[in-house]
Amino acid sequence: MSTATDPRETGTGFDVERVRGDFPILARTVLEKPLAYLDNAATSQKPASVIEAEAECYRRYYANVHRGVHALSEEATEAFEGAREKMRAFLNAASEREIVFTRGTTESINLVAQSYGRERLGPGDELLLTRMEHHSNIVPWQLVAEATGARIRVAPIDHRGELIFEELEKLLSERTKVVAVGHVSNALGTINPVREIVERAHAVGAAVVVDGAQATPHMRVDVKELGCDFYALSGHKMFGPSGIGALYGREALLAEMPPYQGGGEMIKSVTFEGTTFREPPQKFEAGTPNIAGAIGLGAAIDYLNALDLDGAQAHEDELLAYGHEVLGGIEGLTFHGTAGSKAGVLAFVLDAAHPHDVGTILDHEGVAVRAGHHCAQPLMERYGVPATVRASIAFYNTRAEIDRLARGLERVRSLLG
Repeated sequence: MSTATDPRETGTGFDVERVRGDFPILARTVLEKPLAYLDNAATSQKPASVIEAEAECYRRYYANVHRGVHALSEEATEAFEGAREKMRAFLNAASEREIVFTRGTTESINLVAQSYGRERLGPGDELLLTRMEHHSNIVPWQLVAEATGARIRVAPIDHRGELIFEELEKLLSERTKVVAVGHVSNALGTINPVREIVERAHAVGAAVVVDGAQATPHMRVDVKELGCDFYALSGHKMFGPSGIGALYGREALLAEMPPYQGGGEMIKSVTFEGTTFREPPQKFEAGTPNIAGAIGLGAAIDYLNALDLDGAQAHEDELLAYGHEVLGGIEGLTFHGTAGSKAGVLAFVLDAAHPHDVGTILDHEGVAVRAGHHCAQPLMERYGVPATVRASIAFYNTRAEIDRLARGLERVRSLLG
């Protein structure tokens, strides 16, 4: 087995050792073993620049935003709204008015489901999802369907974990009002053909909501090119803070949608006779926001913009291929998710052990993976398993860490096989 840590040996030219130096946590040990962090689909680690940006806000200029007339409030507002502009540019949205700050992907999808979906759905209408969706892109639509009488349809996937596109097309009709799809599957790594889905959905008059939580850490996202109506993402997946995320929504749609929550910040005026609301995005940002979190998210965008993204993606692709090669040689290991187009996920079961036992033993080797249903129980049912082990890759991971994962799995076999 190779123990190379410099991907220049594999031809990508991406300097992973320099990048790893930007992430303080990667230097620590776990149970007296060097940390090999392979749980990036659950949450990613943070570069020092993000940690410092959030800390600097609290140290120097923290105050509530927008309404204050003192210097600290003005500085905080400038940094907060500056982060919104960074997100707009990152997604190539047309206007800052199309960027709503939320707590993350889950709240973003709930916002669309409750504010857009409830207003437009009724008995006989249909919502189209895919079998590989995260619970966050299933449960909000179930709640709306129950409240409105709409029906949920589900597009199937094949055994490789790829969407059966022809079946999705058959399910689209004039009854379809919303198509909700993950850009990248958190449990399989499958990259879905979002642009083609959008084209087919728009042809029948349906809006498209994209769960982008797993895409933004791995690839450039251009909402204009995708053509989607809504795009949801989480800061903590893309090397930023937790508790902060964003929703992109087409401005015309956001303008028509009622508020998702009520309170301060999102109003023009309030009397006991009635309330008038601000324009998007403030209409959907009730209450004091996660100010430092948004600023940290802006710093994460700065970090990604300064990174060699093409080199990082090539490095991840090489690691993914190497992982399939190395783990594929382990007796009793079965992969789940072998799509031709995928990102960052090695999901598998080992016949010698339950996934939770595998995860525990790997932890004692310093290797952090995720074991469970990954908030994708309908997908697990498709494969006839209760859970899988998921090793998920980021650009700061190395071949040596994949080798450590493989050795850890061999140890599992020796202990439990």
